[in-house]
Amino acid sequence: MQWIELADAGAAGGGFLGSILPLVLMFAIFYFLLIRPQQKKQKQRNAMLNALKKGDKVVTIGGVHGTISEMREDTIIVKIAENTRVTMEKGAVNQVVSSDAE
Repeated sequence: MQWIELADAGAAGGGFLGSILPLVLMFAIFYFLLIRPQQKKQKQRNAMLNALKKGDKVVTIGGVHGTISEMREDTIIVKIAENTRVTMEKGAVNQVVSSDAE
């Protein structure tokens, strides 16, 4: 019966730390595997959108390829064919294929 009393005494002493430690570890794992990489990716996307300029060849989220012909504050005009221009939000750009500088 002595071993039961010892087990109960050990559990009572480390109860709070033993119950909160797994939660802290789980939050740390979520932060480093999910939250932090997502924030880094969002920061890169914002930098790409802020660096857009006239003449950049872009691909939109919908898969449309075109060249930026005009820039406004929140919108861009993309030339997708000889006489076809489309006005869209800057956020609709998925990636820059090539730039004027290249």
